[in-house]
Amino acid sequence: MITRVGSILRKLHLTGVSQKCLSTYTCRDGVGTILLDNEKTRNSLSLDMMNSIHSNIVDNQHDTELRCIVLAAQGRVFSAGHNLKELTPEHGSDRHRQVFDKCSELIDAIRLAPVPIIAKVDGLAAAAGCQLVASCDTAICSDISTFSTPGASFGIFCSTPGIAVVRAIPRMRAAYMLFTGLPITASEALEAGLVSKVVPKAQLNEEVDTICKAIASKSRAVIALGKNFFYKQIPLDVPAAYELGAQVMVENLATTDGREGIKSFVEKRPPRWSHQG
Repeated sequence: MITRVGSILRKLHLTGVSQKCLSTYTCRDGVGTILLDNEKTRNSLSLDMMNSIHSNIVDNQHDTELRCIVLAAQGRVFSAGHNLKELTPEHGSDRHRQVFDKCSELIDAIRLAPVPIIAKVDGLAAAAGCQLVASCDTAICSDISTFSTPGASFGIFCSTPGIAVVRAIPRMRAAYMLFTGLPITASEALEAGLVSKVVPKAQLNEEVDTICKAIASKSRAVIALGKNFFYKQIPLDVPAAYELGAQVMVENLATTDGREGIKSFVEKRPPRWSHQG
């Protein structure tokens, strides 16, 4: 029996399956919460941590009761970025590529999830941690939060974090962050467009709850349709975006909840969502 357990543990190690739950998932009143929970490494995005977050998104996103997901963290650091111990030369290029490919897969999962994913930041978000925030659908942070892309200070330019950051904020501000590594404050992040809203630390939970309730009051199907189109139209030129948008709105009006929304407005009553397309 001991031999069999040892064999199983070796297989888990070889396949990269973590024996520790680095992020946890809970759901209440339609709001899922993924909590990064590895303060020892400042919630670094190790391969195991990214696998854990990714699994918590894809394994729960099709729950019909789910309306949104909050991405939060335990401790004073939202995430310090990739675990640099996984990027040492002895791990080799194949392992390094595996780390960055998994990060890209995680970012794609956030974008493709049918429900909004909200970053709840109360502290430092650095490098790939800042990339994670910039990749969420919306981000709410406390006034003590800071954001940085300091990779060049360690000889590893934040190339992949910069992809998300420069798509969220103006080029000049992104270049400042990437080339200097200096942090920006919560208010600077708000001004640049990296976060959606800044509130005093004591009000962070209340503000996130308010936003989640606002999303939860909408039709899940309509939000999913809207999120899908929102990201699809961004790379299009304006005429193509409007052409596709018009078609999507026609399709939206033909859905069960699209019809219910119009009917409830005409009848001056609250809508009764089916949450079906």
